[in-house]
Amino acid sequence: MTFTDVDHGHMARALELARRGLYTTRPNPRVGCVVVRDGVVVAEGWTLPAGGLHAEARALQMAGELARGATVYCTLEPCAHHGRTPPCADALVRARPGRVVVAAGDPFDRVDGEGLRRLRESGIGVETGLFEAEARALNPGFHARHERGRPWVRLKLAASLDGRTAMASGESRWITGPEARRDVQHLRARSCAVVTGIGTVRADDPRLNLRPEELSDLPEFDLAFLAEHPPLRVVLDGRLETPPDARLLDGPGALVVTGPDADPGRREVLARRAGILEVAMRAGRPDLAAVLAELARRDCNEVLLECGPGLAAAALEADLVDELWLYQAPVLLGRSARPLAALDFTTMAERLRFSVREITRIGDDARWVLTPSGNGGEGT
Repeated sequence: MTFTDVDHGHMARALELARRGLYTTRPNPRVGCVVVRDGVVVAEGWTLPAGGLHAEARALQMAGELARGATVYCTLEPCAHHGRTPPCADALVRARPGRVVVAAGDPFDRVDGEGLRRLRESGIGVETGLFEAEARALNPGFHARHERGRPWVRLKLAASLDGRTAMASGESRWITGPEARRDVQHLRARSCAVVTGIGTVRADDPRLNLRPEELSDLPEFDLAFLAEHPPLRVVLDGRLETPPDARLLDGPGALVVTGPDADPGRREVLARRAGILEVAMRAGRPDLAAVLAELARRDCNEVLLECGPGLAAAALEADLVDELWLYQAPVLLGRSARPLAALDFTTMAERLRFSVREITRIGDDARWVLTPSGNGGEGT
């Protein structure tokens, strides 16, 4: 299918609009829409938080009668089911544009081609595939959840030049500088859940929360949404060793994942401050694949792993990491310091390979974004 330079420009704008929902649309996808009539943009929209209008509905509402005969650019297939809002495909059919250009299909089984079918059967011209890769990359977790049954997983690690994440004593504050830590706050903010292990809880007593002062570049709308809907904080704790006063448990939105043989008394105590999820154990810790499947059932699109070398190794060895975000500081910690990941390899054949997608300087540190070789490498 051939698209013009004008088509490219308008779809690029629709993708730009979709990015405005980077922190606020979860669990819905980030979608942008542009309505063009006689070469003039008459309306734009992007998806509001769950329960609010979708991008197409907002744009059509703005366009009014000007949508008739227009070209509508959508970054995702218009929805075709009644959820919290009516179907956008039906709204488009009523608006009667002459042409709809869609970047990517919607993998949700209640849509998945149905939105496009309704448009075509109503006589509206439909073209697909313009900037498809870019549109999918904007919603990697939404696609992963519906296509693979688990969220998109990012593993965040901070390390020295010699690949160490903490001193032998566990001391790790701070390897990276303030700019890198602010960057991680944005990574947390776009995630539906932040996952760590009991070892990190015991060593660092992290909050895993969002710090508004480090997100001050975000619009007030986004900050208000994040204050009301912070990412779920999850700790994998097979024996329920999480202290009842752990800072991670402060406030709503904490989940402790444990095994079937955990002590009932500890379960009762922790249940006063957090949700408790029981899954099967694997290699001495809650089965991470089962945890991710449960998070997907809870509508989590993107999950951030912030953990120690043991859980990092388990996630990598199980091929559950879609992106590795490595913040590397220009320091050396020495051979007795703790490793990046506790991988017990003895031959080169066992090594894990990555493709470098991006290297960015963040203050004095370097941020590597890598994808496991052989992985499709979706992401923003």
